[in-house]
Parts: sequence; structure tokens; C-alpha cells
Amino acid sequence: MKERILVVEDESQIAKILKLELEFEGYEVVTAHTGRLGLTLALEGSFQLILLDLMLPELNGMEVLRKIRKENHLLPVILLTARNMTMDKVAGLDLGANDYITKPFEMEEVLARVRSALRLAAYSKKMATNDQEKLSIQDVMINLQTREVERGGNSIFLTPKEFDLLVYLLMNKNRIVTRDDIIYHVWGYEYEGETNVIDVYIRHLRKKLNDDFSDSQIIQTVRGVGYIIRES
Repeated sequence: MKERILVVEDESQIAKILKLELEFEGYEVVTAHTGRLGLTLALEGSFQLILLDLMLPELNGMEVLRKIRKENHLLPVILLTARNMTMDKVAGLDLGANDYITKPFEMEEVLARVRSALRLAAYSKKMATNDQEKLSIQDVMINLQTREVERGGNSIFLTPKEFDLLVYLLMNKNRIVTRDDIIYHVWGYEYEGETNVIDVYIRHLRKKLNDDFSDSQIIQTVRGVGYIIRES
């Protein structure tokens, strides 16, 4: 069965190119040119991923994302943003977007990020429905099905990318993972931006887990190599 992708993009030429390229890769693609129609389709249809533009008529992409996340925490959403919309990218990730792609984009980058998001979603679903619904380390509990994280009974909000990073580290506990490992398995493409992106996300995770204020950090740095979560 083909994986279904919803493209919500008001620029008809961009939507057409995305549809053609994604269909060529074997996906079933539905397009919407307004935020209102995109939201309706997202909530009513059975899609495995959404490509969502932020600048949309009738209902902007941020509001569409907010409403989607109220109903569905697991559906992968990749934002399409303009190059100078840094704050919107940050706000979108905080609202629950899995990733973003900056316009103008290369189609190979789009396809790589789509594959990555679908792969991570399928992996989490498999883990949640098969032999493992939860992961834990010390007093941290991760529910793979609901994507909820708790430490000592207190809920911790993680962005989708922070959650995926923590799960990847936990699935490889007691093994050192390099930055290249993390880029490939969590981001899923050849990252060409700031080289310290992994360190930034690790720092965010540690702060949210309160590792910065603990003598025994859950996520440990192996200098010059990468990171590891060791089971006590």
C-alpha cells in the first residue's frame, strides 16, 4: 500500500512539482491550496505525512499545525518556510513540527527529509505496537505510542526532533553514537548547516531533563567521538 502525503501549498507551481516528484518516488499525493482545506483533509484523511507551507490563505500554516497537533500528536509534519523566517521555524518546531525545509529547496533534500520522517514514524509505531511501548532510563519514562516523556513523574515537553534524538540515544544505550550517526538516523539527510546542531539539541535535552544540574548526567559526552547513554 502506498504511503499517502498531503501537500498544503498555495503556490500552484511548487505544489505541482512536489506532487509530480513525490508520485514518481511511489507516494500517493493529495494537494490543497488553502489552509482551511488542508486542515480539513489532514483531520479527515489517512495520511502518513504532511508538507505544510506557512504562508497560506484562509488559515495560516501555524494555525493549521496547532489544530492538527490538538488531534494528532504522531502524524509527521514538515514545514515549508521562507529563508528569512527564523522565528517562524522555531515557533513551528515548538508547536510540534517534525522538521522544516527552506525555500527555495532542492528536491533531493525534500525527498530525503520525507524518507527520514516516514522512517522514524514507522519505527516508533512498530516499537509501540510490537514488543515495546515504553523506554526508560533511571527515572525517565518515554511512551513511544503517545510520545510523552516523564521524569520522576513530572511531564517534560520535547519537540519532535528532541524526542526522536532521545529515543535514538536510548535505543543505542551503552553504545557510543557519533554525530554522523545521529545526523543520518535522526535527521536522515546530509546536513549542510551549522556543524554544532547536534550539540545544541543535546544541550536542550539536558536542560529539559535537568541533566545540567545533576551529578550523573543521563546523556554523557565522549569527547571527540559523540554521545552515550549508559545504563547504571
